[in-house]
Amino acid sequence: MHYVIIGAGPAGVVAAETLRKFDPVGAITLVGGEAEPPYSRMAIPYYLAGKVPPEGTHLRKDPDHYDRRRIVLHHGAVAAVHPADHTVVFADGADMVYDKLLIASGARPIHPPIPGLDLPGVQTCWTLDDARHINALAGKGAHVVLMGAGFIGSIVLEALAERGVDLTVVEMGDRMVPRMMNDTAGGMIKRWCEAKGVRVLTSRRIQAITPGLTVVLDDGVSLAAEAVVISAGVRPNVEFLAGSGVTIDRGVVVDAWMQTSVPDIYAAGDVAQGKDLSSGGSEVHAIQPTATEHGRIAAMNMAGVATPYHGSLQMNVLDTLGLISASFGLWMGVPDGQGAEVIDSGDWRYLRLEFAGDRVIGATSIGLTQHIGALRGLIQSGRPLGVWKERLMRDPTRFAEAYVAGLT
Repeated sequence: MHYVIIGAGPAGVVAAETLRKFDPVGAITLVGGEAEPPYSRMAIPYYLAGKVPPEGTHLRKDPDHYDRRRIVLHHGAVAAVHPADHTVVFADGADMVYDKLLIASGARPIHPPIPGLDLPGVQTCWTLDDARHINALAGKGAHVVLMGAGFIGSIVLEALAERGVDLTVVEMGDRMVPRMMNDTAGGMIKRWCEAKGVRVLTSRRIQAITPGLTVVLDDGVSLAAEAVVISAGVRPNVEFLAGSGVTIDRGVVVDAWMQTSVPDIYAAGDVAQGKDLSSGGSEVHAIQPTATEHGRIAAMNMAGVATPYHGSLQMNVLDTLGLISASFGLWMGVPDGQGAEVIDSGDWRYLRLEFAGDRVIGATSIGLTQHIGALRGLIQSGRPLGVWKERLMRDPTRFAEAYVAGLT
């Protein structure tokens, strides 16, 4: 049996290790598109901030980790998959035959159609090589413009600020982290960043970047920069699956066993569209906990250990210059739902719970560092609240008590 895994991120690495656990003799090839050992993109900002060396981003620190498990690391860009003959074709023309294939190809940055995005000094922050380029461009005191204050952009923001750059953030939404935070929470994060010396321009767009790195905004304002970092979102890497028969919607569609529409081909991680616990539908959850669980479940099924995937909860936890924010589940609420919130602007604290009937279905928090697991558990369990519904409507901060009460 030859297992081939396309993608050497968290989903792919966990899948390879799980395959070896359940199949001691099968051949395992882990294909990475970069000439790097498998690493975590979530660790790149720590490298950018100078907190870890490049090897500190590696998913497994032992250099013999893969050899000892007889996992072959193969570097190469995949160009196509041919299910009829169970073959993966690489960009250099080489091919590889598989018995079971896992698509864990992740995502890549979106490049908006903005003139000047290809100029020297304009850089995404998605790979280790990207970070090396930013390190060379963005020394202490350098004028840096960051496009995008979403989840990834806000992580990059912190790393750039810790480098001591003169930072301006341009976000087209009306608040920071608009796909994770409501108006109140996103506005609070913006004020926090501004208090820390970061200039944040919301409801603004970059119209063009001119030679010499002048960033022109949609209101005519120009910003001089020594580096421009683009963080405008990501999209799944699925182009190489054209003509394969694999069903693609927002990502690669998988069933309860993480299998695609094509036999012997599975998918996991940021490229996979799997079950969402909150909605009951299927979504792409581009977060590392979901990726690793996808990889584990997919590998067990590939190895013949039938294991259904019960779904994942959309969740994001963010540390922005020391301010912790989080959102879980249907944090934006639902039609005919109810919400309850408490705000302490002076102490940078905020909590909002979203209800559907007598269940908590989502939450948004700022400055909450205790019992965060109970908040996630309360939402993930989907338990009826009973008398705790009205108690939480009056005081949302009692969520940990409500969670414990549901366990008894």
